[in-house]
This record gives sequence, structure tokens and C-alpha cells, in this order.
Amino acid sequence: MRARVLLAATLLLMAGCAGPAGPGPAAAPTSTATVLGDGQISSAIDGISQVAAKPLDAARLGDGLTPPTNRWYSGLVFGATPQPVFPLPLSFGLTDDGFAFGLPTVTVGADTISGGYAPVVGVGLGAETSVVTSDDPSVVVLENRDADAAVIGHTTIAQGWPFVAWTASRATSITVPAGFAPAGDGLWVAQLGATRYAMATTNAEVSGTSVRVADGGRVVFWAVPDGQEPGALLAASMHVPTGSTVTYRVGDDQVDTTLAYATDGSTALARLPQQAGGSCDLGEYPSIYGTMPLCAGSELSWTTPRTRASARLDLSGVTSGQRTELTRQLDADIASLPDFPADTYFGGKALQRVAMLLVVADGLGLDDRASKLAGTLSDQLTTWTDPEGCATRDAFCFGYDPASKGVIGHTAAFGSDEYNDHHFHYGYFLYAAGVLADYDHSAASRLAPVMNLLAADIGSAGNEYFPDRRNFDAYAAHSWASGTAPFADGNNQESVSEAVNAYAGLALWAEAIGYQPLADEADWMLSLEAHSSATEWLNPDLSGFSGYAHRIVSLNWGGKRDYATWFSPEPAAKLGILLLPMSPTSTYLGGDPDAIRANVAEAVGDDFDQKFGDYILMYAALAGADDRDRAIEAAGKLSDDSIDDGMSRTYLLAWLYALRF
Repeated sequence: MRARVLLAATLLLMAGCAGPAGPGPAAAPTSTATVLGDGQISSAIDGISQVAAKPLDAARLGDGLTPPTNRWYSGLVFGATPQPVFPLPLSFGLTDDGFAFGLPTVTVGADTISGGYAPVVGVGLGAETSVVTSDDPSVVVLENRDADAAVIGHTTIAQGWPFVAWTASRATSITVPAGFAPAGDGLWVAQLGATRYAMATTNAEVSGTSVRVADGGRVVFWAVPDGQEPGALLAASMHVPTGSTVTYRVGDDQVDTTLAYATDGSTALARLPQQAGGSCDLGEYPSIYGTMPLCAGSELSWTTPRTRASARLDLSGVTSGQRTELTRQLDADIASLPDFPADTYFGGKALQRVAMLLVVADGLGLDDRASKLAGTLSDQLTTWTDPEGCATRDAFCFGYDPASKGVIGHTAAFGSDEYNDHHFHYGYFLYAAGVLADYDHSAASRLAPVMNLLAADIGSAGNEYFPDRRNFDAYAAHSWASGTAPFADGNNQESVSEAVNAYAGLALWAEAIGYQPLADEADWMLSLEAHSSATEWLNPDLSGFSGYAHRIVSLNWGGKRDYATWFSPEPAAKLGILLLPMSPTSTYLGGDPDAIRANVAEAVGDDFDQKFGDYILMYAALAGADDRDRAIEAAGKLSDDSIDDGMSRTYLLAWLYALRF
């Protein structure tokens, strides 16, 4: 029966979808797999109401390109003034007539690890404007134009690539800082502050601070890595990436990732700590995320433990007393279901709360309660997924924004109409729909057209309607939350656990519709995001950052790392925002009992009866059987005010009862 339902859902996804015109220009293919391509989603796009998001002001984006929201380089594109970006190990920014870059200086305070914009090497191009003309998540090509909008040349930066390359589109002169001295073979070196910088030229003549570059000539800059001579990277600097591809393989216990840059020869790439694997002996760079070894070659490959999404709790081992308590509490929570919020964040969160009550009712075999909860959840999701809902109302609906290429929910929240936090918001809807479809297989076909578009908004690749994997950054191995990143420290992400929830929801929805390409991609993103939640947020290696006074980092940026949140100074908030919503998938948060106990002690001590205390209590239980038993005892003492609007006392207890060690 299950196989037949999945096949039907797959046919629903695929049927009646004529292929539209091809996508806009791109620097190079950005994925080896098409996921929810034009043929799969064009009919759903045609059938949904069009809506207008807030104008994004993509002032520095080439014609015909998909607006690159939620990228590490979004700040280059959007807004009246370009913001610095962080193609680690470097920092980079546009200037009035060109660009500047530099190796960030890492400084450490009690609450912040900083490595901000360092405009050490300023290069004057005579440019009036610069626009991004590439369509790639890792490689950025900027077209530099004069006052007449004529092209002067192109600047290339890329994640992990330790160079900045400029290629002339006509014979011209550019300016560089004083101090570059000849070092042979077209190489110049300058000591600028604490760092040596190298400059290599092709078809160019250097005279003091002026470089005359022939049409097609090139100038490449880099910071000389620790432990290397300037000329060691000369050959690698000649091979400039034009784009990137990402390939991944999902195994039983691990996922494999390869990020490859399209180059005409072997270059060099700096590796982040979580990308461990292979030999890197070209030196190293400091960064706010730890030392970055420099590797020869044009690709990085690494392996990550697999995290699996789950729509169920195993309640088979509950005692008769626990079953009685859960049934009593479930009836109370069903009787007191609050009104459903109209915005996409709290609305989605409320839907997942009901879905978790359904998980408990179904897990206990309480068919009447489960049926009632499934009906409530189905009614709400049916309203939200009416393709024409936004044509008749201004809330509880989704529409498509053709200008910025994305799905916008009404009512917006936390800047979601500027593409902030789409993965957080839509993940709740996808998780709830996945749970409902696991209970009632027919739900997938009812919800599919619009729910597929929510999936496409955060998880598609290779179509003309959405950016590839909107929030997810393969190089960083995690997501970025800000749509336009109007910040001097680059893009950022706070609630990494909600990002994990998003890709878990995506995986559950992929299973519901029987679409393997989406399932594979979701499992891959879920695994990388979950692993990064430990290595970059909850249990990072901070041994190289003496003076930082905490065990966790609650807000990561391109140019700094903060023990802070957007909304509260409380220690409980700084941990809790990295844990919610504690779904059945959230056992990925376990694994290091000592780290869990230390994080809990810093956040709440022994006082769980406070905001976020419910989530922290569940996290504390992951440290071991005794910790779980103490958490169960403490859960009974939590006041109603300490139960979050996305949590219920029923699910809190059931989740704790289901833990096995």
C-alpha cells in the first residue's frame, strides 16, 4: 500500500508539467543534480497566486540573474551601499573606484571572536560601478564599469580561494598600494601591516603604484600564508575559478561532499576545520573558525556523519503509569489548543506543535485522539496550501514572487518578505506536512502543489524559478539566515537547530511524495547542518581563542562569532535558540555528555523553570540515563509559563520517555 501511495505522489509531482524556457546565465553549473527542476514545478508556479515581496534593491546584480538572497556575498548585491563579504580566508569589499581586500586580524573578547573587514590592499580600477555577473553560490565574478557603463574588467573572488583576481577587458591602468617590490617571474611582494601580500601579473607592467594592464591581462593578489614563501603560490594563482559544482553521496552512516571549482589548472584552496581530510601542505591562515590549512588542487572533499530525519517517537516502552500520564496530558493539550497564528513563523511553529501531539497520540495507539489531531492539522495545512489563497486573503497563504524568485507567505514575520529565515519558517510547515503524510498517506497529494513549492524555495537546484538551495552554503556546511545581509560582518545564522529542522522536514516531505532526488539532497544538507551545529555552535573547538568566556557560540557571522542573540541577553536564550524545536530528529544533539552538562550549567544552572527551560531540559536528558530520569522529574515541576508556544507538556514528557540509552 505504501509503495503505491508513494508512486501516486511521484506521478502527481511529475505530471502535467511542461518545460518552460531555460534558466538565466550562470558562471558554471552549480550542482550535478537537478532537484525539483522546471518540469517538476512549472505547473505549480503557474497555479499559485503571484505576490510582491518588499523590493530587495539588487542594485549591483547583472541583468537576468536570480537575486542571490541568503548568500555569503548577498551584501555585495543588495542595498544602496555595498557591504563587506568574507570569502575566507580573506575579507573583501567594493570601494568608490575599485575594491579592497585583506586577511582579517582575529581578536578575541569575552563574548566575541572578531575577524572583520580588513581593507589592507586597495586597488583602484577607475570603476564607477561594479555588478555581480555570476550565478554561483561559491564563486563571485564582478564586472567593473566606468562612468559610461563600459566594462573595464572583471574581479573574481571565491570561498576558500586565497586569491583576488582582476582581468582587464581593455587596456587600462590600475593603482595598487605602495610597497610592492619585484621578487622575480612576474611576482611582487609587499609587507602591509602584519601580513605579507603578493601580486602576480600577466601581460602587465608595474611602475610604482601604477600597473598598466593589456586587454586580457591579469593581476592576482594574495596574502602569503604562514610558513610559505611568496612564490610558492605563483603557479596556483594563475588558475582562476569560473564556477563551482557540488556533488554528494548519501551512505548508510555518512555523507560525502565534494566542492569542485572550474579552473584551467590546479589552484589552491583553504580548508575549514570541518572539512578535514587529505593532505594540505601549502601553509595556513588564521580565521575566526580556526586555522585554515591551504591545500593544492581545485576541489575539497570531506565526509560527515549521517543524520536521519524522523517523524515518530518509539513509545513502545512506556510504563502503564507513563501512558496514563501522557493520555491525561494529551487530552488537556487537545482541549486547550490555541488559535493558530497567521504569520509564517509562529503559524508554522504551531502546526509542528500539533504534528508532535499527533506523533504522541499515534505512538500510543490512541486512534480517536490521533484522528482528531490529524483533522485539525489537515484543515490548517489545507488552508495554507490553497494555491489561490493569497488572491482572496492577506493571511494564511503563500504566493510566488516572480521578481525576486521565491515563495512569500502572508503574513510575513521577522523579515521573511525580504527572504530572511525562509528555511526556519518553511521547515516547520514541511515537518508538519511530513508527519501528517506519515499518518495519512493521502495528505501528500492534497498538499503537494504548494508544499512542493515551499520545498523548492529552500531545497531545489537547477530550475529557473528559485536560487539553488537558497540558504544552504556547501563550503561552510551550514545555512545563512539573512536575505540581503545588510551588515558589515557579512551574513549570519543564529538558530542552527531550526535550520536542521528545515532539512529534516524537507526529508520527510521528500519521503511523503516519493521523490528520491529531493530525499538525497535533504539528507545531505541535514547531515552537514547537524554536524556544523556541533562544530560551530554547541561544541566548537575554541582552544585557539583564549579570552572567549563561553563554551558555545550562539550567533555565527562571516566576520565574527558572538555569544549573543537577536532577541535576548539571557544565557538560557543563547542556548535554547540552538535547540528548538526538539523534534524526533533532535537526538543528533547528543553524543558528548560532558559538553551537554557544561552547556546546561552555563545556561540555566539547576533552574529549568524559565523561558527556553523546556528545550534545555530535553537537551540535558541526552547526556545519559540518569540525566534523563532527572529531566523527567524536573519536567513535572515546570510551570505552564515555561512551556514554549512551540512545545506542549504532552510532547515534552513523551520525548523524554522515548529516550533509550
